[in-house]
Amino acid sequence: MTHTGPAERSGPLTHTGPSASERRAGRPGRRRRVWRVAGAGCAVVLLGAAAAGWWAYRSLDGALTGVDIGRALGDDRPRKAPGALGATNLLVLGSDSRAGDNAALDGGDLGGARSDTALVVHVSADRGDAVAVSIPRDTLVDRPACTRPGGGESGPASRVMFNSVYTTGGPACVVKTVEKMSGVRIDHLMEIDFAGFKEVVDELGGVTVEVREPIRDTKGGFTLEPGTHRLDGTESLRFVRTRHGYRDGSDLGRIGLQQQFLTSLLREVQRQDLLGSPTKSFRIARSLTGSLTTDSELASLPALVEFGRSMRGIDPASMDTVMLPVAYDRADPNRVVPAQPQADEVWRALREGAPVPASARRSPASAG
Repeated sequence: MTHTGPAERSGPLTHTGPSASERRAGRPGRRRRVWRVAGAGCAVVLLGAAAAGWWAYRSLDGALTGVDIGRALGDDRPRKAPGALGATNLLVLGSDSRAGDNAALDGGDLGGARSDTALVVHVSADRGDAVAVSIPRDTLVDRPACTRPGGGESGPASRVMFNSVYTTGGPACVVKTVEKMSGVRIDHLMEIDFAGFKEVVDELGGVTVEVREPIRDTKGGFTLEPGTHRLDGTESLRFVRTRHGYRDGSDLGRIGLQQQFLTSLLREVQRQDLLGSPTKSFRIARSLTGSLTTDSELASLPALVEFGRSMRGIDPASMDTVMLPVAYDRADPNRVVPAQPQADEVWRALREGAPVPASARRSPASAG
Protein backbone atom coordinates (compact mmCIF):
# COMPACT_ATOMS: atom_id res chain seq x y z
CA MET A 1 0.00 0.00 0.00
CA THR A 2 1.53 3.21 -1.13
CA HIS A 3 1.40 6.17 1.20
CA THR A 4 0.74 9.50 -0.54
CA GLY A 5 1.40 12.29 1.89
CA PRO A 6 -0.01 15.69 1.78
CA ALA A 7 2.67 16.84 -0.66
CA GLU A 8 1.49 14.34 -3.25
CA ARG A 9 -2.22 15.25 -3.26
CA SER A 10 -3.54 16.20 -6.66
CA GLY A 11 -6.02 18.94 -7.61
CA PRO A 12 -5.90 22.72 -7.87
CA LEU A 13 -4.41 24.81 -5.15
CA THR A 14 -6.64 27.46 -3.55
CA HIS A 15 -5.20 31.03 -3.26
CA THR A 16 -6.42 32.50 -0.02
CA GLY A 17 -5.01 36.11 -0.56
CA PRO A 18 -3.23 38.30 1.98
CA SER A 19 -3.81 37.91 5.63
CA ALA A 20 -5.94 40.32 7.65
CA SER A 21 -2.83 42.08 8.90
CA GLU A 22 -1.58 42.49 5.32
CA ARG A 23 -4.93 43.90 4.22
CA ARG A 24 -4.86 46.45 7.05
CA ALA A 25 -1.36 47.47 6.13
CA GLY A 26 -2.37 48.14 2.46
CA ARG A 27 -5.40 50.38 3.15
CA PRO A 28 -3.55 53.70 3.75
CA GLY A 29 -1.88 53.46 0.34
CA ARG A 30 -5.20 52.95 -1.45
CA ARG A 31 -6.76 55.78 0.54
CA ARG A 32 -3.96 58.11 -0.45
CA ARG A 33 -4.45 57.19 -4.11
CA VAL A 34 -8.21 57.81 -3.87
CA TRP A 35 -7.70 61.20 -2.21
CA ARG A 36 -5.11 62.15 -4.79
CA VAL A 37 -7.54 61.36 -7.60
CA ALA A 38 -10.37 63.20 -5.83
CA GLY A 39 -8.11 66.18 -5.11
CA ALA A 40 -7.01 66.35 -8.70
CA GLY A 41 -10.65 66.26 -9.83
CA CYS A 42 -11.57 69.08 -7.43
CA ALA A 43 -8.61 71.10 -8.64
CA VAL A 44 -9.73 70.67 -12.24
CA VAL A 45 -13.27 71.79 -11.32
CA LEU A 46 -12.02 74.78 -9.34
CA LEU A 47 -9.61 75.81 -12.06
CA GLY A 48 -12.39 75.48 -14.62
CA ALA A 49 -14.72 77.60 -12.50
CA ALA A 50 -11.99 80.17 -11.94
CA ALA A 51 -11.25 80.28 -15.67
CA ALA A 52 -14.94 80.67 -16.49
CA GLY A 53 -15.28 83.42 -13.88
CA TRP A 54 -12.20 85.20 -15.21
CA TRP A 55 -13.47 84.89 -18.78
CA ALA A 56 -16.87 86.30 -17.75
CA TYR A 57 -15.18 89.14 -15.88
CA ARG A 58 -12.89 89.96 -18.80
CA SER A 59 -15.76 89.79 -21.29
CA LEU A 60 -17.79 92.25 -19.22
CA ASP A 61 -14.84 94.49 -18.47
CA GLY A 62 -13.90 94.55 -22.16
CA ALA A 63 -17.44 95.51 -23.17
CA LEU A 64 -17.16 98.87 -21.41
CA THR A 65 -16.39 101.89 -23.59
CA GLY A 66 -14.24 104.58 -21.97
CA VAL A 67 -13.82 108.21 -23.02
CA ASP A 68 -10.76 110.10 -21.81
CA ILE A 69 -12.50 113.42 -21.20
CA GLY A 70 -9.43 114.86 -19.50
CA ARG A 71 -7.33 114.48 -22.63
CA ALA A 72 -10.19 115.50 -24.94
CA LEU A 73 -10.96 118.72 -23.02
CA GLY A 74 -7.46 119.79 -21.98
CA ASP A 75 -6.72 122.19 -19.13
CA ASP A 76 -9.22 124.94 -19.95
CA ARG A 77 -11.87 123.67 -17.57
CA PRO A 78 -13.76 125.04 -14.55
CA ARG A 79 -12.28 124.67 -11.09
CA LYS A 80 -14.30 123.56 -8.09
CA ALA A 81 -15.29 126.10 -5.47
CA PRO A 82 -14.07 125.52 -1.89
CA GLY A 83 -17.59 124.63 -0.78
CA ALA A 84 -17.84 121.86 -3.38
CA LEU A 85 -14.49 120.14 -2.79
CA GLY A 86 -15.05 116.40 -2.45
CA ALA A 87 -18.43 116.58 -4.20
CA THR A 88 -18.98 114.68 -7.46
CA ASN A 89 -20.59 116.02 -10.62
CA LEU A 90 -21.84 113.33 -12.99
CA LEU A 91 -23.17 113.92 -16.50
CA VAL A 92 -25.74 111.25 -17.40
CA LEU A 93 -26.70 110.91 -21.07
CA GLY A 94 -29.38 108.75 -22.64
CA SER A 95 -28.51 108.37 -26.31
CA ASP A 96 -31.21 107.81 -28.91
CA SER A 97 -29.05 105.76 -31.26
CA ARG A 98 -31.16 103.85 -33.80
CA ALA A 99 -28.33 101.54 -34.77
CA GLY A 100 -27.82 97.86 -33.86
CA ASP A 101 -30.07 96.48 -31.11
CA ASN A 102 -31.65 99.92 -30.69
CA ALA A 103 -33.17 99.85 -34.18
CA ALA A 104 -35.92 97.43 -33.20
CA LEU A 105 -36.85 99.68 -30.28
CA ASP A 106 -37.34 102.84 -32.28
CA GLY A 107 -38.49 102.16 -35.79
CA GLY A 108 -35.47 101.06 -37.78
CA ASP A 109 -31.77 101.65 -38.21
CA LEU A 110 -31.42 105.34 -39.01
CA GLY A 111 -27.77 105.64 -38.03
CA GLY A 112 -26.24 108.36 -35.89
CA ALA A 113 -27.26 109.32 -32.37
CA ARG A 114 -28.30 112.28 -30.26
CA SER A 115 -28.42 112.89 -26.52
CA ASP A 116 -32.07 112.20 -25.92
CA THR A 117 -31.72 112.79 -22.16
CA ALA A 118 -29.13 114.84 -20.26
CA LEU A 119 -28.82 115.22 -16.50
CA VAL A 120 -26.13 116.90 -14.44
CA VAL A 121 -26.14 115.07 -11.10
CA HIS A 122 -24.38 116.78 -8.18
CA VAL A 123 -23.57 114.46 -5.25
CA SER A 124 -22.46 116.03 -1.97
CA ALA A 125 -19.06 115.24 -0.49
CA ASP A 126 -20.63 113.09 2.26
CA ARG A 127 -22.63 111.17 -0.39
CA GLY A 128 -25.83 111.88 1.52
CA ASP A 129 -27.53 114.37 -0.81
CA ALA A 130 -27.93 114.70 -4.56
CA VAL A 131 -29.57 117.06 -7.04
CA ALA A 132 -30.24 116.22 -10.69
CA VAL A 133 -30.62 119.03 -13.22
CA SER A 134 -32.24 118.12 -16.55
CA ILE A 135 -31.22 120.05 -19.65
CA PRO A 136 -34.04 120.19 -22.25
CA ARG A 137 -32.86 118.72 -25.55
CA ASP A 138 -34.36 121.60 -27.56
CA THR A 139 -32.34 124.23 -25.66
CA LEU A 140 -30.31 126.53 -27.91
CA VAL A 141 -26.70 126.66 -26.71
CA ASP A 142 -23.30 127.87 -27.83
CA ARG A 143 -21.12 124.87 -28.71
CA PRO A 144 -17.35 125.26 -28.27
CA ALA A 145 -14.80 123.84 -30.69
CA CYS A 146 -14.65 120.05 -30.33
CA THR A 147 -12.67 117.14 -31.66
CA ARG A 148 -14.86 114.84 -33.73
CA PRO A 149 -14.98 111.17 -32.63
CA GLY A 150 -13.65 110.05 -36.01
CA GLY A 151 -10.93 112.69 -36.09
CA GLY A 152 -10.79 116.29 -37.20
CA GLU A 153 -11.96 119.48 -35.55
CA SER A 154 -15.44 120.97 -35.36
CA GLY A 155 -15.37 124.74 -34.96
CA PRO A 156 -17.50 126.62 -32.42
CA ALA A 157 -21.13 127.39 -33.24
CA SER A 158 -23.85 129.58 -31.74
CA ARG A 159 -27.51 128.79 -31.16
CA VAL A 160 -27.41 125.07 -31.91
CA MET A 161 -29.81 122.57 -30.37
CA PHE A 162 -28.31 120.95 -27.31
CA ASN A 163 -29.05 117.40 -28.49
CA SER A 164 -27.17 118.04 -31.75
CA VAL A 165 -23.89 118.52 -29.86
CA TYR A 166 -23.61 114.76 -29.36
CA THR A 167 -24.02 114.15 -33.09
CA THR A 168 -21.28 116.64 -33.88
CA GLY A 169 -18.64 115.77 -31.30
CA GLY A 170 -19.76 112.78 -29.26
CA PRO A 171 -20.00 112.60 -25.45
CA ALA A 172 -16.75 114.50 -24.82
CA CYS A 173 -18.14 117.48 -26.73
CA VAL A 174 -21.32 117.34 -24.63
CA VAL A 175 -19.20 117.46 -21.47
CA LYS A 176 -17.29 120.46 -22.84
CA THR A 177 -20.51 122.25 -23.80
CA VAL A 178 -22.08 121.66 -20.38
CA GLU A 179 -18.97 122.94 -18.60
CA LYS A 180 -18.91 126.08 -20.77
CA MET A 181 -22.59 126.88 -20.24
CA SER A 182 -22.66 126.08 -16.51
CA GLY A 183 -19.18 126.62 -15.10
CA VAL A 184 -19.63 123.25 -13.35
CA ARG A 185 -16.66 120.88 -13.46
CA ILE A 186 -17.84 117.46 -14.67
CA ASP A 187 -16.02 114.63 -12.89
CA HIS A 188 -17.62 111.60 -14.52
CA LEU A 189 -19.63 110.65 -17.58
CA MET A 190 -22.19 107.88 -18.02
CA GLU A 191 -24.06 107.26 -21.25
CA ILE A 192 -26.57 104.47 -21.85
CA ASP A 193 -28.49 103.69 -25.02
CA PHE A 194 -32.05 102.41 -25.58
CA ALA A 195 -31.19 98.71 -25.52
CA GLY A 196 -29.19 98.98 -22.31
CA PHE A 197 -31.92 100.93 -20.56
CA LYS A 198 -34.52 98.32 -21.47
CA GLU A 199 -32.36 95.39 -20.35
CA VAL A 200 -31.52 96.97 -16.99
CA VAL A 201 -35.21 97.50 -16.18
CA ASP A 202 -36.02 93.93 -17.21
CA GLU A 203 -33.19 92.57 -15.04
CA LEU A 204 -34.72 94.44 -12.10
CA GLY A 205 -38.05 92.78 -12.81
CA GLY A 206 -39.65 96.11 -13.71
CA VAL A 207 -40.03 99.50 -12.05
CA THR A 208 -43.12 100.82 -10.27
CA VAL A 209 -44.30 104.34 -11.14
CA GLU A 210 -47.17 106.43 -9.88
CA VAL A 211 -48.95 108.11 -12.81
CA ARG A 212 -50.51 111.37 -11.65
CA GLU A 213 -51.86 112.58 -14.99
CA PRO A 214 -53.15 110.44 -17.88
CA ILE A 215 -50.78 109.61 -20.73
CA ARG A 216 -52.66 109.13 -24.00
CA ASP A 217 -50.08 109.08 -26.78
CA THR A 218 -52.27 108.20 -29.75
CA LYS A 219 -49.34 108.75 -32.13
CA GLY A 220 -47.14 106.17 -30.41
CA GLY A 221 -49.96 104.02 -29.06
CA PHE A 222 -48.84 104.35 -25.44
CA THR A 223 -51.55 104.87 -22.83
CA LEU A 224 -51.42 104.94 -19.04
CA GLU A 225 -54.26 105.99 -16.79
CA PRO A 226 -53.64 107.62 -13.39
CA GLY A 227 -52.62 105.07 -10.78
CA THR A 228 -49.78 102.71 -9.88
CA HIS A 229 -48.18 100.75 -12.70
CA ARG A 230 -45.36 98.18 -12.85
CA LEU A 231 -43.52 98.82 -16.11
CA ASP A 232 -41.21 96.38 -17.91
CA GLY A 233 -38.23 97.50 -19.98
CA THR A 234 -40.12 98.30 -23.18
CA GLU A 235 -42.89 100.14 -21.31
CA SER A 236 -40.35 102.07 -19.25
CA LEU A 237 -38.57 103.22 -22.39
CA ARG A 238 -41.83 104.47 -23.84
CA PHE A 239 -42.69 106.14 -20.53
CA VAL A 240 -39.49 108.24 -20.41
CA ARG A 241 -39.63 109.08 -24.13
CA THR A 242 -43.30 109.90 -24.59
CA ARG A 243 -44.21 113.50 -25.29
CA HIS A 244 -47.39 113.35 -27.39
CA GLY A 245 -50.54 113.00 -25.34
CA TYR A 246 -48.97 114.26 -22.10
CA ARG A 247 -49.44 117.83 -20.91
CA ASP A 248 -48.49 120.21 -23.74
CA GLY A 249 -46.84 117.49 -25.84
CA SER A 250 -43.40 119.12 -25.60
CA ASP A 251 -40.05 117.93 -24.38
CA LEU A 252 -40.57 119.93 -21.17
CA GLY A 253 -43.42 117.69 -20.08
CA ARG A 254 -41.38 114.61 -20.89
CA ILE A 255 -38.60 115.80 -18.57
CA GLY A 256 -41.04 115.56 -15.66
CA LEU A 257 -41.66 111.90 -16.51
CA GLN A 258 -37.94 111.23 -16.81
CA GLN A 259 -37.21 112.74 -13.42
CA GLN A 260 -40.06 110.78 -11.86
CA PHE A 261 -38.78 107.55 -13.39
CA LEU A 262 -35.23 108.25 -12.18
CA THR A 263 -36.33 108.40 -8.54
CA SER A 264 -38.51 105.29 -9.01
CA LEU A 265 -35.56 103.42 -10.54
CA LEU A 266 -33.26 104.38 -7.67
CA ARG A 267 -35.94 103.34 -5.20
CA GLU A 268 -36.17 99.93 -6.88
CA VAL A 269 -32.39 99.50 -6.77
CA GLN A 270 -32.43 100.37 -3.07
CA ARG A 271 -35.39 98.06 -2.34
CA GLN A 272 -33.63 95.09 -3.91
CA ASP A 273 -30.32 96.00 -2.22
CA LEU A 274 -28.77 95.68 -5.65
CA LEU A 275 -25.39 97.08 -4.65
CA GLY A 276 -25.20 94.71 -1.68
CA SER A 277 -25.73 91.54 -3.72
CA PRO A 278 -22.78 90.40 -5.90
CA THR A 279 -25.03 88.05 -7.89
CA LYS A 280 -27.55 90.76 -8.75
CA SER A 281 -24.80 93.29 -9.43
CA PHE A 282 -23.18 90.86 -11.88
CA ARG A 283 -26.49 90.30 -13.71
CA ILE A 284 -27.08 94.02 -14.04
CA ALA A 285 -23.49 94.60 -15.15
CA ARG A 286 -23.85 91.89 -17.77
CA SER A 287 -26.88 93.59 -19.28
CA LEU A 288 -25.43 97.08 -18.96
CA THR A 289 -21.82 97.01 -20.02
CA GLY A 290 -22.35 96.54 -23.75
CA SER A 291 -24.62 99.59 -23.81
CA LEU A 292 -22.63 101.79 -21.43
CA THR A 293 -20.04 104.47 -22.16
CA THR A 294 -18.20 106.12 -19.27
CA ASP A 295 -15.21 108.34 -18.72
CA SER A 296 -11.94 106.43 -18.63
CA GLU A 297 -11.76 106.48 -14.80
CA LEU A 298 -14.99 104.47 -14.53
CA ALA A 299 -14.38 102.19 -17.52
CA SER A 300 -13.78 99.03 -15.49
CA LEU A 301 -16.04 96.80 -13.41
CA PRO A 302 -14.18 97.41 -10.12
CA ALA A 303 -14.36 101.18 -10.63
CA LEU A 304 -18.07 101.05 -11.51
CA VAL A 305 -18.89 98.85 -8.52
CA GLU A 306 -16.92 101.08 -6.16
CA PHE A 307 -18.60 104.20 -7.55
CA GLY A 308 -22.04 102.63 -7.21
CA ARG A 309 -21.39 101.52 -3.64
CA SER A 310 -20.27 105.03 -2.73
CA MET A 311 -23.76 106.25 -3.69
CA ARG A 312 -25.66 103.87 -1.41
CA GLY A 313 -26.30 106.58 1.17
CA ILE A 314 -28.45 108.69 -1.16
CA ASP A 315 -32.15 108.49 -0.31
CA PRO A 316 -34.20 108.54 -3.54
CA ALA A 317 -37.09 110.14 -1.66
CA SER A 318 -34.97 113.18 -0.80
CA MET A 319 -33.16 113.48 -4.13
CA ASP A 320 -33.80 116.93 -5.61
CA THR A 321 -34.79 117.00 -9.30
CA VAL A 322 -34.77 120.29 -11.18
CA MET A 323 -35.31 121.23 -14.81
CA LEU A 324 -32.98 123.92 -16.08
CA PRO A 325 -35.24 127.02 -16.27
CA VAL A 326 -35.89 127.92 -19.90
CA ALA A 327 -37.93 130.43 -21.90
CA TYR A 328 -39.25 130.14 -25.45
CA ASP A 329 -36.86 131.62 -27.96
CA ARG A 330 -38.17 134.85 -29.48
CA ALA A 331 -36.87 134.04 -32.96
CA ASP A 332 -38.02 130.41 -32.95
CA PRO A 333 -40.90 129.51 -30.58
CA ASN A 334 -40.19 125.80 -31.19
CA ARG A 335 -36.90 126.19 -29.31
CA VAL A 336 -36.02 127.30 -25.80
CA VAL A 337 -33.13 129.24 -24.25
CA PRO A 338 -31.86 129.29 -20.64
CA ALA A 339 -34.03 131.69 -18.63
CA GLN A 340 -32.13 134.34 -16.69
CA PRO A 341 -31.39 134.89 -13.90
CA GLN A 342 -32.88 131.51 -12.87
CA ALA A 343 -30.51 129.34 -14.92
CA ASP A 344 -27.45 131.06 -13.49
CA GLU A 345 -28.81 130.54 -9.98
CA VAL A 346 -29.15 126.80 -10.60
CA TRP A 347 -25.61 126.47 -11.88
CA ARG A 348 -24.23 128.62 -9.06
CA ALA A 349 -25.85 126.32 -6.51
CA LEU A 350 -24.17 123.28 -8.08
CA ARG A 351 -20.80 125.03 -8.33
CA GLU A 352 -20.89 126.00 -4.65
CA GLY A 353 -22.49 122.82 -3.33
CA ALA A 354 -25.51 124.77 -2.06
CA PRO A 355 -29.25 123.97 -2.27
CA VAL A 356 -31.05 125.19 -5.39
CA PRO A 357 -33.09 128.23 -4.29
CA ALA A 358 -36.84 128.37 -4.77
CA SER A 359 -36.41 131.46 -6.96
CA ALA A 360 -34.51 129.36 -9.52
CA ARG A 361 -37.17 126.68 -9.94
CA ARG A 362 -39.62 128.64 -12.04
CA SER A 363 -39.30 127.93 -15.76
CA PRO A 364 -41.14 130.52 -17.90
CA ALA A 365 -41.58 127.99 -20.74
CA SER A 366 -43.33 125.44 -18.55
CA ALA A 367 -46.50 125.66 -16.54
CA GLY A 368 -45.56 122.50 -14.61
